[in-house]
Amino acid sequence: MKKILILLLISISSASFSQESTNPDFDEELAKEMQADDYGMRKYVMAFLKKGPNRTTDKVEADKLQAAHMANIGRLAKEGKLAIAGPFLDDGELRGIYIFNVETVEEAKKLTETDPAIKAGSLIMELHPWYGSAALGLVNKNHDKVAKIKW
Repeated sequence: MKKILILLLISISSASFSQESTNPDFDEELAKEMQADDYGMRKYVMAFLKKGPNRTTDKVEADKLQAAHMANIGRLAKEGKLAIAGPFLDDGELRGIYIFNVETVEEAKKLTETDPAIKAGSLIMELHPWYGSAALGLVNKNHDKVAKIKW
């Protein structure tokens, strides 16, 4: 009797772990558009922007470089290559993040080389493959709807 009870508990436990739950809100068309896998996830490359060795102290030069950096971010976002970007607010060594809408570090490296702040050595990037929600692709489509002021 004890063996039967143990076998019954094992079969119930394994059945509950092996069953997949279907999502009633699943939108197949949107999932395809966002290149989502069955879990609603996809590959990206995350970049940590760090202070580089060539930080200028000239305010005019720094402002021009920042404007060019922001223009590059806007271009990458419009091209669909950048899912998300933003600065850290604590003025530390880590300056911000990018999440590139590409699958390989090599692709992301080519994109980072287009950034004027990277070219100038004001920033350096550390790149890592990352797995996250495919819905990040919806951020750029909706950002202008919530931004009162554009960069």
